[in-house]
Amino acid sequence: MKIAVNTRFLIKNKLEGIGWFTYETLKELTKQHPDCEFVFLFDRPFDPEFIFSPNVTPVVLFPQARHPFLWYWWFEFSVTAALKKIKPDIFISTDNFLSLRSKVKTLLVAHDIAYEHYPYHINRLALWYYKTYFPKYLKKTDRVVTVSQYTKDDIVKTYNIPQSKIDVIYNGANDLFKPATESEKTAVKQTYAQDNDYFIYIGAIQPRKNVKNLLLAFDTFKKNKPSAVKLLIAGRKAWDTEDTILAYESMQFKNDVIFLGHLLKDSLAKVTSGAIALVYPSFYEGFGIPIIEAMNCDVPVITSNVTSMPEVTGDAGLLVDPHSIDSIAGAMTKLYFDASLREQLIIKGRTQRLKFSWQKTAEKMWQAIETMQPNNT
Repeated sequence: MKIAVNTRFLIKNKLEGIGWFTYETLKELTKQHPDCEFVFLFDRPFDPEFIFSPNVTPVVLFPQARHPFLWYWWFEFSVTAALKKIKPDIFISTDNFLSLRSKVKTLLVAHDIAYEHYPYHINRLALWYYKTYFPKYLKKTDRVVTVSQYTKDDIVKTYNIPQSKIDVIYNGANDLFKPATESEKTAVKQTYAQDNDYFIYIGAIQPRKNVKNLLLAFDTFKKNKPSAVKLLIAGRKAWDTEDTILAYESMQFKNDVIFLGHLLKDSLAKVTSGAIALVYPSFYEGFGIPIIEAMNCDVPVITSNVTSMPEVTGDAGLLVDPHSIDSIAGAMTKLYFDASLREQLIIKGRTQRLKFSWQKTAEKMWQAIETMQPNNT
């Protein structure tokens, strides 16, 4: 079988949610099926790291698709022309977009529809593009994969798509995320947290991620229960960060907040493994990979009680109201001062994390591919 894949989010040292799903799933899928030919479609020069095995052929298509006009050009002209030439049995698109003009059977991975719930968090042109084309993509594609039951239900309810057309396939966590020894935790604290205990947030800084309320909650936690604990923010500044910056500037304990920026995966795994807890109070997530990464490190989780996060967390974390600063601060207080609670959540996390692995993701992706009865159109 010949399978073409949209891999435009495979960018060295810049992998985030969709990029990691693409990377980890394809790494497993190409390994599990050496008899298949995979053609990776990039929109820029690629790093050899992403050519996982001899059965992968890379193709670079112009232009770099990082703007709505260029999205349309890349998918409707560049990708369509490439698929006509390649003649794959199936086209997999891992990032919510696809080619409407191609006749090749298509599997679309839809991670979330956050723009429907938080339209003011993105620019107008991108919002128009999503609202105009994503419903068409759902109608056009032969099969849809979503990363949580929540996202599946959200898509079914919003766009009236048949449930039978959608498969739920969870994300996993990189093998680098694992429990640390006490000496390793000590070294991490010295390197990243001025030799102090710390909470960690992982993700981009943008409105939907709710870093503003996290900062204010941490300030409340410090005021109510003075301690030397720090808050580490591991993620790039994305967009609309003004309110977050203002919240930070208003903090009494802003000197206890450490911005690490975007970390490479090995560094991120180390800093995660040394944390008291992951605090992930997002307003909306299609999945929330950092939750599983923390569990794999034996690190307790504080996360939101909305969208997919309760589904991913199960009973292995503290669920908070992301709109309530006191709710977030209260959970931080409980975890920091209650070692028994931390241990209980770690034990529950060891069970919950067994539901998620990239190997399982790849296996279920293959099952979805097999249901499509591919042809050589």
